[in-house]
Amino acid sequence: MTFTIILCFLSCNNKKQSPPNIVWLVAEDQSSYFFPFYGDQSVNLPNISKLLNNGTVYEGMHSSYPVCAPARSAIITGMYPNSIGTGNMRAHKGNATLRTEKEALIVPYYSSKLAERIKPFTQILRENSYYCTNNAKEDYNFNLRDDAWDESSRSASWEKREDGQPFFSVFNFGVTHESEIWKRDKQELKVNPNDLIVPPVFPNDSITRHALAVNYSNLVEMDKQMGLIINKLIDQGLYDNTYIFFYSDHGGPFPRHKRAIYETGSKVPLIIKFPINIEPQENRNRDMLNFIDFAPTILSIAGFDIPEIYQGKAFLGAKKSKQKREYLFTASDRFDEHPDRIRAVKNRRFKYIRNYNIDKPHALAVGYRTQMKLMQHLNKLNESNMLSPQQKLWFQVPKNPEEFYDLKEDPFELNNLISEKKYSIEIDNLKNKLGNWIKEINDLGHLTENELVKRVTK
Repeated sequence: MTFTIILCFLSCNNKKQSPPNIVWLVAEDQSSYFFPFYGDQSVNLPNISKLLNNGTVYEGMHSSYPVCAPARSAIITGMYPNSIGTGNMRAHKGNATLRTEKEALIVPYYSSKLAERIKPFTQILRENSYYCTNNAKEDYNFNLRDDAWDESSRSASWEKREDGQPFFSVFNFGVTHESEIWKRDKQELKVNPNDLIVPPVFPNDSITRHALAVNYSNLVEMDKQMGLIINKLIDQGLYDNTYIFFYSDHGGPFPRHKRAIYETGSKVPLIIKFPINIEPQENRNRDMLNFIDFAPTILSIAGFDIPEIYQGKAFLGAKKSKQKREYLFTASDRFDEHPDRIRAVKNRRFKYIRNYNIDKPHALAVGYRTQMKLMQHLNKLNESNMLSPQQKLWFQVPKNPEEFYDLKEDPFELNNLISEKKYSIEIDNLKNKLGNWIKEINDLGHLTENELVKRVTK
């Protein structure tokens, strides 16, 4: 019996519609506030904006970690990285030894067995007749099982599935990655740097404006590349029965964005285009969402059971959670060669941050990032004491052990209110919520990384 006959048999007997197709369009390294559907009109992105014709803008999606590999481990497992041993950037890269040039850090590369034992949601889709492809970035920070994908390669596409088979396909777009800020630095700009709004975390000068212009130009190119996928779905008659998710894996490609515990590092764009037979309940959604919610949501959309071990909650589909999140948690640990540990919790108005290694600045001297002219520029200005007091906060040593922000009045988190007595009730509440969460998920951040390796590789 062919796959098509089986699918028809199941459909006729259950009297259900065919399972929906699902496509993810993933922009690397982008904060939500760079996009027109979040208020910034610096560039026009017509292909992504097309998704809004039957879609919803989600204003509250957050990456679990503000850097790619830990964030992707959360997405594929539905789990907080700090609970499954995947919170340190570049943990898994083979069997060699990870060293800095100065040998300040000596840790073996490792893959967490805790993460490996969790069945990725794509495997569950495959076990229920979906064809699953990834094109092409993996980078899950642990050894993902072979059953996760039908194909993961630069040529992977839904087009290789059997006739009539539902599919889940991911396409990653590296043109907006941090590295493209310096690799595409001399290419023709698609925007006028002088027309851009400079966020208060950066000096308002030509170097900053040029870096911002490069990023906006990269977004224009990204939109063109995504348009090819969208138009292919339309041409093949698949667009109407396909959910399309557009999102980014963490915050923007700039200093104090990627790798930062602040909203610039964790708050990401998310648009979901629904199949034509499903009318979105709202044009904009303000729920606080986390990447751990993606895995259960996709299973819920497809109509399958959600593993109880998943820490995320479905926000769409038949098994949509009835409870909306009141508090949202983010974390960070080692970034490349620099160990650190930070935990944060927020509600709709306020955010509390706990810094464990106060002898280190937020502006860790990550070697990879120093290839960017803007980072070199900020370093020089800081050394010359030419940054504003607010801009210097990122470089401050020691950094404050605790931070507290009013996100409504201070969206860039520049005015630390931790010592303001009038906020003591809100601060104590968020402190308690953070402490309870750390216990609830069995946060492994208190371990040194060598201790962690021993714990999670058994």
